[in-house]
Amino acid sequence: MRFKQLVLGAAFAVVAAQPAFADDVAICYNCPPEWADWGGQLKNIARDLDITVPQDNKNSGQTLSQLLAEKDNPVADVAYYGVSFGIKAKQQDVVTNYKPANFDKIPDGLKDPEGGWFAIHSGTIGLFVNTEALDGAAVPQSWSDLLKPEYKGMVGYLDPSSAFVGYAGAVAINRAMGGSLDDFTPGIEFFQKLKENDPIVPKQTAYARVLSGEIPILIDYDFNAYRAKYKDEADVSFVIPTEGTVAVPYVMSLVKNGPHAENGKKVLDYVMSDEGQAHWANAFLRPVIASAMSEEASKKFLPAADYARSKPVDYAKMADVQSGFGDRYLSEVR
Repeated sequence: MRFKQLVLGAAFAVVAAQPAFADDVAICYNCPPEWADWGGQLKNIARDLDITVPQDNKNSGQTLSQLLAEKDNPVADVAYYGVSFGIKAKQQDVVTNYKPANFDKIPDGLKDPEGGWFAIHSGTIGLFVNTEALDGAAVPQSWSDLLKPEYKGMVGYLDPSSAFVGYAGAVAINRAMGGSLDDFTPGIEFFQKLKENDPIVPKQTAYARVLSGEIPILIDYDFNAYRAKYKDEADVSFVIPTEGTVAVPYVMSLVKNGPHAENGKKVLDYVMSDEGQAHWANAFLRPVIASAMSEEASKKFLPAADYARSKPVDYAKMADVQSGFGDRYLSEVR
């Protein structure tokens, strides 16, 4: 099996030249093994479905760009991305409607009614902190703390013009600074000030860079911090900033005219099954099917009082204004 996966991984790297794959394959864009324990879920899929899903390290923006570039000759079968990108994928007609297992149990607002996209789990934005790498500084407790000189060169965030987690962080910060989805000026001003503190701005998941201490403080999701603490036994903390934050869903779609559509449907059914949802809960995400969250898993999260600082956001509006924010970030911050 390992040899087969290596061969498939090599084939995927040159997929434009060799679009055909074996019958027991499904191609997922943006299924990175270090993110949300996709690595474990892909192993489960291979074990239970005998379908190999090659690992893929795109971010949400790269995924949508690739789907658009390949619209006339699709390569992927399924896609995973932040909710705003799922909404855009439906608008751009690169995905097709499919209602997977447990679709009726997904709350309204967390799915396209026709099945163009649907949430599989969610995460809460905050500060993923390697406490050993702070060089004696205190663990920051607020967004404003990140601007202090003692954190110079220590703060990281994913590029908000490309990665959904980066954009979600920007939405959280902007609202905390007094802005809204109609006014990103407070958020832009925050990032301009943070730029003076020499932040690190990668485009893809930086989990390993936090564990190594290269990025002591990363604006990221709770599930990555909990994974580091409970799975990798790292000396890390997760902080929900005092000014408040947002919780956002990640969604999946069936790619329109994907080459292995039936396998793609099986993968989507699996991640939405009771077993697939329980995997997400055990990986410290909040599964979209709430009953999949065990009492044991929930005990590893911060107290409910901390999560009370996370307020709802209009995901459709968040998608509509994303490009405008990205343009401002690139012209006024980067």
